[in-house]
Amino acid sequence: MAPLIVLTLVLMWQCVLVGYAYTLAGNAADEGVRAGTAAPPGERFGACQQAALKHLSGAWRGGARVDRCDGTGYVTADVSIKVPVLFPGSIDFPVTVHGHAGAVEEAKR
Repeated sequence: MAPLIVLTLVLMWQCVLVGYAYTLAGNAADEGVRAGTAAPPGERFGACQQAALKHLSGAWRGGARVDRCDGTGYVTADVSIKVPVLFPGSIDFPVTVHGHAGAVEEAKR
């Protein structure tokens, strides 16, 4: 019975990591698009990427990437994060979760 309980706990923990990866990807996309709306169009991707990856710890940042941060009038950002196996910073599943966010560009006066 003990191996079955341990296996169940490991599977539940892995499900928690998948959910947390979705949360991190969505938050990173929100942070990136927020910074991207305030940056000039030529500097938008750099500002977006820096803000999106800023709050991710080193273990999560290694498998993360900002796929897109562009738009005129309405800025969107896409962030991808790899799902780790049991512990962040160890091996990654071949599964990537995606976060997407969008915001209206700030008016320049």
